[in-house]
Amino acid sequence: MPSNVPTAFSDLLAGCTRAAVHLEMRDAYAVDYEKGPFADWRSGYRPDPDDRASWWRPWLDLVEKTVNRGVVIRRARIVSEPVTEYTRFLYDGTFTNVAAGEQVRWLPRRRASAIALPGNDFWLFDDQIVRWNHFSGAGSSLGGEVWDDAPGVAKLCADAFEAVWEQGIPHHEYEIH
Repeated sequence: MPSNVPTAFSDLLAGCTRAAVHLEMRDAYAVDYEKGPFADWRSGYRPDPDDRASWWRPWLDLVEKTVNRGVVIRRARIVSEPVTEYTRFLYDGTFTNVAAGEQVRWLPRRRASAIALPGNDFWLFDDQIVRWNHFSGAGSSLGGEVWDDAPGVAKLCADAFEAVWEQGIPHHEYEIH
């Protein structure tokens, strides 16, 4: 369902007034073994907690700015266990998301079996606007799609997210397997 709202993610977050939630359900996203952050991590790089300037910018700046104006940002990740190498990479960098103000929880996939989940990862803004994230089978981004005129779909996403959140393990308590 095409939408008339902005499609740029930063504009969607800027228009958010209460809450933005993100559900991730894949075990890998756009893995590049040759270059970029994942390749750097595989070579031993880890973000330095004391060097905030080196963290993932401009994303974390946007999160911090959004949280500072009163919007709650929550991210839930459904992960297979034992986790993939990519999930370990995400886990090692998640402290930066938390430091910027995101709340993050992890749910082992085996504990998600009884939850009705949408077919794609999504962001939900103020329980009304859904931004679907589409990926190829190999995990490459195929772009996003925004729906703002499907209240039943927004409710499905809200209910799914809350069910995952309720069962999820806070980042500081989750131990990767």
